[in-house]
Amino acid sequence: MIVVFTDFGVEGPYIGQMKAVLARHAPDSPVIDLFYDVPAYDIRAAAYLLAAYGTGFEPDTVFLCVVDPGVGGSRKPVVVEVDGCLYVGPDNGLFEIIAQHGSIVRWREIIWRPEMLSATFHGRDLFAPVAARLARGETLQNELRELPRHNETIRPEDHASIIYIDHFGNAITGIRAVSVSKQSRFRISGHTVSCARTFSDVNEGTPFWYENSNGLVEIAVNQGRADTLMQIEVGDTVECLQSD
Repeated sequence: MIVVFTDFGVEGPYIGQMKAVLARHAPDSPVIDLFYDVPAYDIRAAAYLLAAYGTGFEPDTVFLCVVDPGVGGSRKPVVVEVDGCLYVGPDNGLFEIIAQHGSIVRWREIIWRPEMLSATFHGRDLFAPVAARLARGETLQNELRELPRHNETIRPEDHASIIYIDHFGNAITGIRAVSVSKQSRFRISGHTVSCARTFSDVNEGTPFWYENSNGLVEIAVNQGRADTLMQIEVGDTVECLQSD
């Protein structure tokens, strides 16, 4: 299958154009819409989201990942293999966290170029065709070049800020729940929240934090919007307060 992960948003032609390329080149491969609304241009947030939500897929899954504010610049187009899954996109930090978590990692630069390559839409013209061909089982042996061991620039295992706000107004952090105690509290935007296992464990309208289904600390309000009630935005810093 091909999994799409991008900051393009759902409005406008960009997703449709990219998926049309996938349909043309790999018509038998199912396309999974994972994220279309990663915070725009935010490579660091995208790297942590991909590491959390891009796991658990079968080997040979191809991820088409386009968060690429430097499109047309000096960053390399790459295919990164992590434990059998293939990640296609820009070498700008997007794949660094998931690569750090992998046991078997291989970095390769895409040296193939299509006849027509827009300076600003490599998602459609370069990454989508490569992802489709990989999903078909092509090795692209002469169109990829091995890269040396990659020197990651995004080092922390956890990112103490809001990296995504979902449809319900829940605020997802880049902090792994296993790295903190359930007795810990978190402070954000002047509010302090304690841990609960799930929504029904607190009263309606009460803010809390919990371990979400992908293992990240998430701040929510039972039957309410944490982003509105607590005035939270993507990028806001989250402070962990250890229990007394």
